[in-house]
Amino acid sequence: MTGRLGFLGPAGTYSEEAAAIYDRGMQRVMYSTIGQVTEAAESGQVDQAIVPVENSLHGAIPEVLDFLIRSPRIKITNELALRIRNCLMVKPGTRPQQIKRIYSHPQPLGQCRAYLTTHYPDAEPVAALSTAGAVTDMLASAIPAAAIAPARAAEIYGAEIVAEDIQDNQNNFTRFVILGPGDHPRTGKDKTSVALSFSNDRPGLLYEVMGALATRKINLSKIESRPTGEKLGRYVFLIDFEGHRTDPIVVDALEHIRRLTTMCKVFGSYPAKVLSTPPE
Repeated sequence: MTGRLGFLGPAGTYSEEAAAIYDRGMQRVMYSTIGQVTEAAESGQVDQAIVPVENSLHGAIPEVLDFLIRSPRIKITNELALRIRNCLMVKPGTRPQQIKRIYSHPQPLGQCRAYLTTHYPDAEPVAALSTAGAVTDMLASAIPAAAIAPARAAEIYGAEIVAEDIQDNQNNFTRFVILGPGDHPRTGKDKTSVALSFSNDRPGLLYEVMGALATRKINLSKIESRPTGEKLGRYVFLIDFEGHRTDPIVVDALEHIRRLTTMCKVFGSYPAKVLSTPPE
């Protein structure tokens, strides 16, 4: 595939790794924040963008979900699951027993909480903007420090890995979605993501939406909610189900759902087979 692919930098982040796995033929364009990545997709600065949308341990990335809810043109065109393998790294010459501070993005700090409590109970955890940024912060620190980041970050920035796979749960994956101006053509084995909201609240509304899928034998794979921001107690419901939005049975179900809801927005249809890194 050709074109420009936006991702969250700097070099050495899990987002860069996911971008390289998704398509090595695209020109990768680095941005400093998730908001900049999604805006680049929205404005057409890039042809596609890859962003993290949820982690298997820590749940959804609200910023990405909120963008999908409000974006007038961007769709999900594919998804990728990246196994997260956190490494503890130091400035060359630093001994593990000297470590007084540990830098990382808040998510890896949380993912490695038990390891840090056991091995470095007195070290100060310090949040960084990204895992790669944590490595540069660590290298610049006047206090003996470590960073939690992907192994590639150690290679890029000249750090020394002292421990690998330090995450508390080895079944740790981050799901990335690929965003673009259109979704994926029908493959025959697809998934559709939608957002729903209701202006009026009455018993059974969400149950009726679920029934629109169940009576058509459409398998629901995920449901979660996000506050609308309008008032307390109002939510947008985010649903994933099997099938492509162009499948006749899905078209029929969506027409039924639109009669029940104030807003029914299709985020996109894309292959149900998730692109993934090897499990080893």
